[in-house]
Amino acid sequence: LMRSSAASDVYKRQDICNMSVLNTQQIMDILPHRSPFLLIDTVEELQPGVKCVAKKNVTMNEPHFMGHFPGNPVMPGVLIIEALAQTGAVAILCQDEWKGKTAYFAGINNAKFKQKVVPGDTLELTTEIIKVKGPIGVGKAVARVNGKVACMAELTFAIG
Repeated sequence: LMRSSAASDVYKRQDICNMSVLNTQQIMDILPHRSPFLLIDTVEELQPGVKCVAKKNVTMNEPHFMGHFPGNPVMPGVLIIEALAQTGAVAILCQDEWKGKTAYFAGINNAKFKQKVVPGDTLELTTEIIKVKGPIGVGKAVARVNGKVACMAELTFAIG
């Protein structure tokens, strides 16, 4: 039995989405992002269409630290937001109706940054899908370091 590569990719995603913990390669089977813009390393918990918990190990090797800020490396807030969005995208794109699609930003509301994120930190990223109407949805997103909130936001996405 031969399948097209597109059909095979969707089949692969379906199998992956039924797993509870995903590694980087499996995340890349769901998301179109690649280095240096893939900002989640592992998925620790996945409830398709409901919630995703991921981790990002922040290292000094990341290119943004060369200029943000020399001698005082701080992960840019927009990249923390992007990591949260990628976490939510895993939850949404694991739903049967959205497999093989891309989740795009449509809005960021009530973003708050509570503490710096620096090399050596592990970000725990949680995005819960709180509303979906057709191809538009909203996720409640929280990033923590050592259990303390580093960032929170409401993220709106569009599936295309």
